[in-house]
Amino acid sequence: MSVKSAAAKLFAKNIYKKTQAWASNPVGSQQAVFKSLIKEAKKTEFGIDHHFDQIKTFEDFAKQVPIRDYEDLKPYVEKVVKGEENILWKGKPLYFAKTSGTTSGAKYIPLTKESMPYHIEAARNAILHYIHETGKADFVDGKMIFLQGSPVLEEKHGIQFGRLSGIVAHFIPKYLQKNRMPSWETNCIEDWETKIDAIVDETINENMTVISGIPSWVQMYFERLHQKGGKNIGEIFKNFNLFIYGGVNYEPYRAKFENLIGRKVDSIELFPASEGFFAYQDSQKEKGMLLLLNAGIFYEFVKSDEFYSDKPRRYTIGEVELGVNYVLIISTNAGLWGYNIGDTVQFTSLKPYRIIVSGRIKHYISAFGEHVIAKEVESALQEAVEGTSARVNEFTVAPQITPVSGLPYHEWFIEFENEPDDLVAFAEAIDNAMRKQNMYYDDLIIGNILQKVVITKVTKNGFQDYMKSIGKLGGQNKIPRLSDNRNIADLLSKA
Repeated sequence: MSVKSAAAKLFAKNIYKKTQAWASNPVGSQQAVFKSLIKEAKKTEFGIDHHFDQIKTFEDFAKQVPIRDYEDLKPYVEKVVKGEENILWKGKPLYFAKTSGTTSGAKYIPLTKESMPYHIEAARNAILHYIHETGKADFVDGKMIFLQGSPVLEEKHGIQFGRLSGIVAHFIPKYLQKNRMPSWETNCIEDWETKIDAIVDETINENMTVISGIPSWVQMYFERLHQKGGKNIGEIFKNFNLFIYGGVNYEPYRAKFENLIGRKVDSIELFPASEGFFAYQDSQKEKGMLLLLNAGIFYEFVKSDEFYSDKPRRYTIGEVELGVNYVLIISTNAGLWGYNIGDTVQFTSLKPYRIIVSGRIKHYISAFGEHVIAKEVESALQEAVEGTSARVNEFTVAPQITPVSGLPYHEWFIEFENEPDDLVAFAEAIDNAMRKQNMYYDDLIIGNILQKVVITKVTKNGFQDYMKSIGKLGGQNKIPRLSDNRNIADLLSKA
């Protein structure tokens, strides 16, 4: 065992103990965060407008601060972008993470000196929990790659603007700098395909032990490595045994990854976003990710089936239940208040509080009242693939409301690496799995409102071509698993 790996184990033990302290007092941890946020923001413009000086309890807060999305918060954000101080949080933010908006173009999410450290600590602590539980630490002596956006930033009014992953690249701890890949120069390449090829050239002869990124883009990296090296990834990187990912569910990709790698590797799931780092997988044995309750974020939860009602109830951490689909609402030390990030979660454990990301509140199918969410389509596909030779590269689902003939249906656009031997049986397996999970969908099939799932095959690299056509190839961009409209479906149909 090297000195570095021995030190990592000692550090991991210390962090584990600290985590246990706040995780064992979840309500108290959240109350402390809540009081701190209100106190620090009392004299901001937002705090004055919403009478923070009168807020003593969460009930007071819920009365004074409505749930908002980016559009609702935008008037305040625009003032901060222009360089005004003490608007949403004291002073000015250090950074604005620039993300893609659906209705307003670019979105600018603030990162402050108080919020930024938690993004770094959470990613670090996820790895340390893995070391503590498994005892595996030798990987710290090898090379690690983090597929991310360009770290090139733009400054306006004393605030740096860039992609979150690019901003985070400026905070890699010194003890990881020598291990980290790719080079700074390669990381600054904007064109994703050019960047991937450069990363392949830099890493193919290195001792890569940890690889991290969004699964769809890591898959592209693996495929380019395989093309160049003529071997599976496990042979190219003999000591690669840990994959760290976030952004999308890994399960639909797992079979393809294991085929590309040539063996199973451990994985750690993260739940980072520009708005905050919310959770990470703290155990290889338990389902779900540990919700970070002491990291400068106060959480509220609204049941997704009540979200669009006039006055949905807002639940705090001590009131949530297992298995319920909740819209995640946050207030943070970056100046987001009652903010709907758009993600839905379900709790898998209440001791400690662990979650899975179940989808997006705007990414669902309910064209016929079926309320299908991302978790259901991902689980259905995984069930259909099990025990078959089929492997899936990418997929998305959309409703077909006006078919040329027959009943409406859910259309599954799937790019196969290996097609199933019997596509009809495969579609039947997906449909059966959907019916078991979603009683509304089952009722529509039984009632002859919908016909069963229809699969449309997408040509090789069809999803990559689609993302490239809309200028979202690589980085933090992801294909929505499902949609209530056919905007994506129609473009894929023309490919």
